[in-house]
Amino acid sequence: MTGPTADQLKERLIERLAPSRLEVLDESYQHNGHAGSNGTGFGTHFRVRVASHLFTGLSRVARHRLVYDALQDFIAQGLHALAIETENSPNTPPV
Repeated sequence: MTGPTADQLKERLIERLAPSRLEVLDESYQHNGHAGSNGTGFGTHFRVRVASHLFTGLSRVARHRLVYDALQDFIAQGLHALAIETENSPNTPPV
């Protein structure tokens, strides 16, 4: 079984968070042989760097919760680990 793709995660985050900056990296290959790895080097471990006006006034935990909530259904598809970097972008138009 292969997990979700970076493009699928990116599409969902654009839909839900209207980001002004977004980068989704599949880092699964770095975790082959570790817990949660599916052995393919794809679809299990991701890094998300996102800036959104929706983060304005939110704590780091609340920002991360928005990202996790947006990607929740991908966990059943094999998403095992998610490294999240967020920032506020109140005056920047969406991607």
